[in-house]
Amino acid sequence: MPARKQKLELTWIGKENRPKLEPRILIEDPELSYHASHRVSEDDIFDNRLIFGDNLLALKALEQEFTGRVQCVYIDPPFNTGQMFEHYDDHLENSIWLTQMRDRLELLRRLLSDTGTLWVHLDDGQVHRARCVLDELFGTDNYLGTVIWEKSDSPRMDADFFSARHDYLLVYARFRDLATFNRLSVELPEHYNRVDEKGRPYYLKPLRAMGGQGETRAARPNLYFALEAPDGTEVFPRLQDGTDGAWRWSFDKCETEKNRIEWVAGRNGWTPYYHVYGDTLKGRPPETIWTHQEVGSNRTSKAEVKALLPHVIPFKTPKPERLLQRVIHIATNPSDLVLDSFAGSGTTGAVAHKMGRRWIMVELGKHCHTHIIPRLKKVIDGDDPGSITESVKWKGGGGFRYFKLGPSLLEKDHYGNWVISKEFNAAMLAEAMCKLEGFIYAPSDEVYWQQGSSTERDFIYVTTQTMTREMLAQLSEEVGEHRSLLICCSAFRVKADAFPNLTLKKIPKAVMRKCEWGHDDYSLEVENLPKAPAETEQEPGESGMSSLFDQGGAE
Repeated sequence: MPARKQKLELTWIGKENRPKLEPRILIEDPELSYHASHRVSEDDIFDNRLIFGDNLLALKALEQEFTGRVQCVYIDPPFNTGQMFEHYDDHLENSIWLTQMRDRLELLRRLLSDTGTLWVHLDDGQVHRARCVLDELFGTDNYLGTVIWEKSDSPRMDADFFSARHDYLLVYARFRDLATFNRLSVELPEHYNRVDEKGRPYYLKPLRAMGGQGETRAARPNLYFALEAPDGTEVFPRLQDGTDGAWRWSFDKCETEKNRIEWVAGRNGWTPYYHVYGDTLKGRPPETIWTHQEVGSNRTSKAEVKALLPHVIPFKTPKPERLLQRVIHIATNPSDLVLDSFAGSGTTGAVAHKMGRRWIMVELGKHCHTHIIPRLKKVIDGDDPGSITESVKWKGGGGFRYFKLGPSLLEKDHYGNWVISKEFNAAMLAEAMCKLEGFIYAPSDEVYWQQGSSTERDFIYVTTQTMTREMLAQLSEEVGEHRSLLICCSAFRVKADAFPNLTLKKIPKAVMRKCEWGHDDYSLEVENLPKAPAETEQEPGESGMSSLFDQGGAE
């Protein structure tokens, strides 16, 4: 047999273990959502999303709606693993971190648009391992570079060996050939001291050739000719000693680029100069070293948060707004979607909002409510005067919607049977089943059995009833021969293939093997890790339905 094709990869303990994530529904809390009281501009964006909950489950919840729609992902994951796993063997520590990051990076890659980029913020501790995993997931051809950010503006005098002054941002494209990257603006030297009627900066340079072997008429006879000054006189190129010189340009170029020639009247008559423009439109490519003078430091960001939220304890290592401003400027254009699934104090969303980008942030910690929401409210109210606010001319406006992860669809009853969670009402059940079966949840106001669709002709109907032959016959007639309907119900009293345009499934039995149920926390902590998958899973009996089924159908 031919040898199996080998590939270079990083291996670790438990790499083969993959969680069977449940695609949770997202439940909006209007009390925690926030919007400006009025429009500030026509470009205000209101449908930003702040999601409270485990970020791995949140990414899975976003997968159906946002796959291929995110232009920029920036994440600043926990990388001080020595503190998280201080009581565990180092090999286990790194293996756990890699497994957890791999699972998240896989989902983030799916969410990226074809032209999008991923920015992963790390320090020396894990950057080399993360690079191997990212190369495997994204492909080495899609690696764009590593940015070094000078996070500290002074040395640590108590350091035992090196005083660490920098972090890394690993940058990958979804597809390198399609990735879009904006250049940075060019700061022109002071001698670009003039502006033309189109607003382009320039300076003047003499049209007469100066210096070298080509400045004389003898050396360049073809560049010796008369130009007509504004008063109609003829002007020839003359050297300072009065001898014949030469122009820099040919006669034809002087004619075709006449608009670049500017005449200056002096003591000895008219002298022609030409415009040397500063190409500010093209800009310059981003470089791989970002100093604290350019984008701020940890000290900068602490001061920003303290000024904005003086009564809140700031993070130990927050990120400055100018750092995120540069990332978002390079990676996106106005109205593009930015995602940060380790939101922290909310810098990514605050900066994206001010820059006119749409955003999604995910955060599990209590600082979602103590830091992020108060900060975003100030941004939306225009009550955030610091950092990039003035440079981007931010005046407030827009808003965000606050969501929390829905509960797990299934829970165990007193007898150990899997049943539908008592927290689910009929609408929540219908939405959850749409996600599990690959349908878009969009209940019709006119047709009760059209609760979601996968195509224009394929629909889903979720009900808590036991479906009789008469009920199914009526549905089959309404669906017709050119459409199909998936019916998820507690039970049915016909053979599963009795009606060719209907597909029948019992819940929860039909979804039992799809996911890990009741697992609410996949955060980067050892006690929250999923257990190894069991070889067999319990099948629920017909009595495994919750009391929800006493509430009637999900019409």
